[in-house]
Amino acid sequence: MPKAAAEEIEIAGHTVRLTSPDKMVFPGPGYTKRDVFDYYRSVSDGIMRALGHRPTTLQRFPDGIDGETFFQKRIPTRGVPDWIQTATIKFPSMRTAQELCPADLAHVAWAAQMGTIVFHPWPVRGDAPDHPDELRIDLDPQPGTHFGDVVSTAQVVREVLADLGWTGYPKTSGGRGAHVYIRIAPQWSFIEVRRAAIALAREVERRRPDHITTAWWKEERGEKVFLDYNQMARDRTIACAYSLRANPRATVSAPVTWNELPDVEPDDFDLRTMPPRFAKIGDPHATIDDVAHDITPLLEWSERDEKAGLGDLPYPPDHPKMPGEPPRVQPSKMNHANWEDKS
Repeated sequence: MPKAAAEEIEIAGHTVRLTSPDKMVFPGPGYTKRDVFDYYRSVSDGIMRALGHRPTTLQRFPDGIDGETFFQKRIPTRGVPDWIQTATIKFPSMRTAQELCPADLAHVAWAAQMGTIVFHPWPVRGDAPDHPDELRIDLDPQPGTHFGDVVSTAQVVREVLADLGWTGYPKTSGGRGAHVYIRIAPQWSFIEVRRAAIALAREVERRRPDHITTAWWKEERGEKVFLDYNQMARDRTIACAYSLRANPRATVSAPVTWNELPDVEPDDFDLRTMPPRFAKIGDPHATIDDVAHDITPLLEWSERDEKAGLGDLPYPPDHPKMPGEPPRVQPSKMNHANWEDKS
């Protein structure tokens, strides 16, 4: 059978060229490159609410999910349409890169044409790349737990946010976990926002310590849901709302309402089921930009915790050693005689 011809499609005032539209991307359900391309067009408002003007790392699969993959953090200087917008981001090493910064749906479609399946935006906007405007709470179920444990943890998160007078927006991860997003004013550094995330996570943990943990080291987590505070560290990203996930089922990281959350399963949302859902109910996160919260209360909680002996927690391994950070070695391998008390 001859290959389908390339097409030129007008999107958001730009011409996007779709090549090899019949290339297989998800062999199990039989989803092609055209299916992926059309999927992202079908959730246009939602994906742009999640990606708009955010520096974005692209997880590309040029030969489909069974082929090799790579994370593209730098947009090439050649062979890219002149309308593609980028933003300068800074890694923990303080090196910089020009990342895709989607200004409209044509940017998303272009990335899909380039074999992008998963979109990983930074929690910042391109015009303020050092000041997060999105506080992300990552609920990561550990072995021995299930999605029901994630849902119950999310409800505790909701309770804590309600005590603050804040609104959080939940979504499935597309895997076994879930995320809760909160818009914040872009006035604080990554270090400060990460401190706020730790303080929030510790308060959630206090309310259900038998089911929830902030322990960085896996050997200390047990059969609990881990609140991954390090998702707010610089250069850590999460698959955004409406992003496809690179698994055989082509699941979607799906925004849901708080009322829906107890009754959903991650596999409910995929490339085929999300477009009709979106057409019917719209985006459950449609009001996420209405309020940008002040994280001062969380920073006050952080100061309170520090005075009580609860200081910083370990950073991801690719980060430089940070002031006040505890030893970056798992407890079972630590020889305490070799470590000074830095408190």
